[in-house]
Amino acid sequence: MNMKSSTTHINVRPSILYYGNTVVLLSTTNPDGSTNIAPMSSSWVLGNTIVLGMGLGSRTAENLAARGEAVLNLPGPELFRQVERLGDMTGVEHARSQHGHGSMRVTDKFAAVGLTPEPSEHVSCDGIRECRLQIEVKVVHCEQDAGQDFLVVQAHVLQVHADPAIVVAGTSHIDPTAWKPLIYNFRHYHTLTPQIGESAITETPAQVQ
Repeated sequence: MNMKSSTTHINVRPSILYYGNTVVLLSTTNPDGSTNIAPMSSSWVLGNTIVLGMGLGSRTAENLAARGEAVLNLPGPELFRQVERLGDMTGVEHARSQHGHGSMRVTDKFAAVGLTPEPSEHVSCDGIRECRLQIEVKVVHCEQDAGQDFLVVQAHVLQVHADPAIVVAGTSHIDPTAWKPLIYNFRHYHTLTPQIGESAITETPAQVQ
């Protein structure tokens, strides 16, 4: 028997649509060779290609378009305060408000929020030691979005670095019971709840009942 949902939907106009996105601290290379880091939550993955989106005019967008390399540093929930503070900082010469944040001109963002730079293997910008998962990428394509407000970037994965504590021993599989990403959910910070099930195609079955 078909059961109709008892839920009645209403039409809404959310000011943003970050409906549960993974937070990334994106490292890019500044013109002087130093590393800029900026929080973002507009990214998704297709195989070894990662698609990134960010506002035009930001230091991150300028660095990606000009130098074509980055590190995606994935913070855990313990770093949400650093992520939030970085949202108020900018690496461009003329500070401007972004996404409701008041931007402060900061040259060394690592020192400003208490994070540690870590040398990368294939790109010149540093990773972030406190982030347990890091992904080095090379930009393969950049273009403006349809509304000409954002830069959309396709990047190829060069190397993945992981804290051994979140890797299934003897494999290259990330252990989803050990790795808890920071999630940006309609401008609130969350992380994953305990597992409720798993895909039939998982390579790391947990045998959840």
